[in-house]
Formats: sequence, structure tokens, C-alpha cells
Amino acid sequence: MPNPIKNVLEVDNTTFTYIFEKNVSIQLKSNNRGIVRANVYRPKTSNKVPVIVTYGPYGKDIPYSDFLKHSFEEINPKHQSVHSAFETPDPRFWTNEGYAVLRADEIGCGQSPGILDTMSKNTTDAFCEVIEWAAEQPWSNGKVGLLGISYFGGSQWRVAARRPNGLACMIPYEGMSDYYRDRSRHGGIAAMRFLKFWFNRQCKSNQYGLPGKAARNWGPDTIEGDLSEEELELNRRDQAIDNGNHFFRDEDYYASKEYNLEDIEVPLLSVGNWGNIVVHLRGNILGYMFAGSKYKFLRLGMGRHDLPFYEEDHVEMQKSFLSAFLKGNDYNGWTTGKRPILQYFSRRGNPGVNNPEAERSTFLRKKGSEWPLPNTQYTKYYLSASNTLSLDPPNVTDTPIKRLSYEAPSTPEDPKLIQFCTAPFDSELEITGHIVAHLNVSATSSLEYATAPKDIDLFLTLRHFGADGKEIFYTGTIGNESPVVKGWQRVSLRKVNKDHPRHREWLPHRDYFSTDVKPVIPGEVYPIDVEIWPTNVVLSSGSRLVLEISSGDTQGVGIFAHDGEERSVERFGGLNHIHFAPHYQNWVSLPIIPQSE
Repeated sequence: MPNPIKNVLEVDNTTFTYIFEKNVSIQLKSNNRGIVRANVYRPKTSNKVPVIVTYGPYGKDIPYSDFLKHSFEEINPKHQSVHSAFETPDPRFWTNEGYAVLRADEIGCGQSPGILDTMSKNTTDAFCEVIEWAAEQPWSNGKVGLLGISYFGGSQWRVAARRPNGLACMIPYEGMSDYYRDRSRHGGIAAMRFLKFWFNRQCKSNQYGLPGKAARNWGPDTIEGDLSEEELELNRRDQAIDNGNHFFRDEDYYASKEYNLEDIEVPLLSVGNWGNIVVHLRGNILGYMFAGSKYKFLRLGMGRHDLPFYEEDHVEMQKSFLSAFLKGNDYNGWTTGKRPILQYFSRRGNPGVNNPEAERSTFLRKKGSEWPLPNTQYTKYYLSASNTLSLDPPNVTDTPIKRLSYEAPSTPEDPKLIQFCTAPFDSELEITGHIVAHLNVSATSSLEYATAPKDIDLFLTLRHFGADGKEIFYTGTIGNESPVVKGWQRVSLRKVNKDHPRHREWLPHRDYFSTDVKPVIPGEVYPIDVEIWPTNVVLSSGSRLVLEISSGDTQGVGIFAHDGEERSVERFGGLNHIHFAPHYQNWVSLPIIPQSE
């Protein structure tokens, strides 16, 4: 550190409808006894109040309007203020509701010195101390709630499992709960394009000591002054580089981030989004399923990643939940059984993409007593060598073994794929829940590449086509056209741990340990179960469902493409095959919900 730490606390009691304390220093026991700097926004009252805490790398002092201008302009105006920040609760609104808001810069970011190491044990240690500090303040009633989107949702799971003193409830919005499976390595395949973009734009750009932030309208410059490029490099752990260098969950890089969802005991409201098919949705659902909380609820919505959090109905839900567990005023029945365990939007019809009003008026609001829905009928649709998808197993007894082939590897810009299509449905069919595809796959050499393939990456997509033959798209994370859902699996990491307590037939559990790697030999056929992420769609009469299998990402993946250096032609180049025979049955198990549901 080139300059000593300064005390630069600023307190403003007059400018705003709340007390604004800027750059409060929270002394840590962890992280070499460093500090976390936070902004505290408090109601002007002598009463002790509950505290909503957020902790992350995006910058407590970067205005939402600078961080992502178009998004800020589209959110509910009630949550637009000079202190609004991306993906976090607005201080003006929540102080008016009787809450203090504490927004902290994560270690190594903004005004908090230290090593920038997002989602690490060290940063969770600091988060834990920030929560306990908030609960101990003289203006606090001793109860802390967590509320935020994406990073500010995903980090909640890890810190809640630590059970910090004062933590009373959590509301993770679109927050992955499994660093390896949900975010970094889907099916063992690294999502490098997003990791690079995210780290460079969202985190590295706000590193503590980085010069020129004020000149770029990216918050104020570092209080203690700039660091040299050499110091900056030593003080950060690049998530994209680290994921590119580490492959298995038993490596310390991943293992140090692990925790047990069952250790979470505080009341939990997990809010997922059907359109977030590559980062958070799985984590919201599995986090809800396996958390140890007595009071836990799951809400599954739709629309863009950034807008629903600030919509009136969502905010009222947040207010009533926080009131129940931070103020002791359960006016909406979260503790009495009045509120359903599960609520979800059922995607019926075709309202178009990125049209929230049309989606709300078209999609159905449904409830459930548990997840998965209690009388889900897991139904196999069989793939055939004639590219059909049917309830009837293909008749292959009197024909030679067949295979369908496609080139590998491929990219979103040049996809290589095969598709299997149902006949038009003669009545409406709802699919809600977890999906598994069982495939018999192999890889062989091709004339295009000099080396033989050593592995297979499977990329699966479910698509919905209307009676008019046109694909029906749904709103994706950033308002993009999204298919129904996707799934991925690296065949060398196909080993399933059926003895694990989280394993289900509809949710195969893989440990992804270095000891689990299995060979992939050219020409040998491997049966494999591929987890496709949980989803919902209602197939109307006359519509069709398509299962797409590819050697790389296809339409709908957007910036979340899996195109790292590890997916080289030396390793994957060749032909991939799906095999069909009496002993090679291929199917996809769909969670069908009876019409009465």
C-alpha cells in the first residue's frame, strides 16, 4: 500500500430525507485486519431500525445512471434517486419504509483496500463481519436482511451458510448458489466469454487504486491514491483466468468457495427468472430446495434481468417479507401459511420478447405447495434416427444400428447441430420442472483435423415452435430472444454419484472431481444423462417441441458462450454421433403437469 489508510467519514444530515454517512470504515478481524468501507443511509429517527445490507464489487459510489444508463431509465421511477446503484435496493425508498441501508464496497474494490478476489472465501469472511457490524450499531435493532440481484443475490447463499450474528432473512434475486455448476462450468464446460466480459467491465474497472475512475464517471478516485499497474496486478485475482486454469471441484480454487446449503437457517425468499437460462435460474431453484431454512419460499418470474426487482408487485413482496422477519410485523402471512410456498408464471401464449406488460397479461400466475410440483409426471419422449421426438420408442429391432452425425467443435457463429421434433400436439401440455436427456454418444475422426478427438462436449437446447411453424422466443437476461431452456455436459465428466443425498433421477448429481475423469475413446459409445436446466413452458395445440443437440453453443446463449481455449480442435475436432439400436435408446424426460394443476 503506497499511502496510509485515511479516515474520511462524511455525514450529511440535511441534504436528503435520510441521514447519509459516506465511507464508514468497518474494521475487520479477517483479511489481515483490513477495513471495508461502506455507505450507510438511515431514517431520521431515534428509533432503532432493521438494516438491509449489500456487499459487492460494482461500486457503492457509482451511480446507477452511470453504471448502466438505459437500465436506470427504465426501472420504476420510485426507485430512481441520486444514490441508486445497479442491482441493489434504493436508499431513498427503503429509508422511507423504516430501514437503514448499508452498501459496502467488496474487499479490493471501490474504496475498500485489499485483494480483489470475487466470490472467494476471503471476501465472504469480510461480508460476514459487515453483517455482524451492522447488527451491533446503536441505531440498529439487531436484525439484518439481505436483498439484491445477481452478484448481490448469489453472495447471499455463501454468507448465510456462515450464520453471522444478526442475519435474520435473505432475498436472493437471480442469484446462483453453486459457483462451479451454475456460473463457471456448466456441465464441466467453462463459460469463458461471459467471465471475461464480466470481470473486466464490472470488477477490474472498479479495482481499489485504479487510476482515472472519476474521469470516466465510474465513481470517485481511490481515497488513498492510485496504485501502479504492477501493484494492481498483484492485488487482483482474475476470475476468467482462474477458471481457465482450474477444471475440477476438488481443486482448492473451487473447493475454497464451497459450503453446505443445509447450513442456511434464516428465512429465505428465492426469486428466479425463467429467462435466465445460463447463469442464475438453477441456483435459485436448488438453493431453495436444499437450504435448511424452516421458512423458505420460491418465486419464479419472467422478463429482463434488471427490471422486475423494482416493479410494484415485487417490491410489495419484498416489503412484506422483510417486515415479517426484520420488524416482527407479518401482515402478509409468511409465518402463518397464508403465503404459498411456490408461485410461478406459466409461460402460455406468445406475448413477444421484452414486453413486460404483454407478458404479465398473457402468462398465467400459478401456485404450488412444493417444488418440484407434487404430481409431476416425468414422461420420456424418445429420439429416433428419423429426427422425431415421440412417446413411442423407435422400432429398431429389424434394422441395422443407425447413427446421426454432426461436426465438432462449433461456435454460436457457426453452429453444428441436429434436431429432433415432436408431431404437433393435439392438446395443451404444460412442462414445469427438471429435465434430463439420456443419449448414446461417440466421437470419431474426420478428414478435416489431423488429430483424433479426445472428448465430447454436448450442448442441448429445447425450442418451442407454434402452430404457424415459427419459433416462439421468450425474454432472455438482457431482453434478448431466448429459447425455452438449455443444458450442457462434458462427456469425460459423465460420472454420476447416485449415492449423493442430492441425487435424483430427474436431477443427476455429479461431483466434478479430478478423480472422476473418464476416457473418451474414438468410436466407443457412451451412455450419458445430461441435466437440462429446470424450466416452464405451455405447449398449445398445434405447436411442436424441438430438442437440439450441438457440439457448441447455439442461438440464445448470447454473451454466455462456452468458447475457452480448452475447447480446441486438437481435443474435440472430428465428428460426434448419436447412436440408435435396441441397446441404444435415447430419450428426454419431460416434467409434465396434469391440466388440473
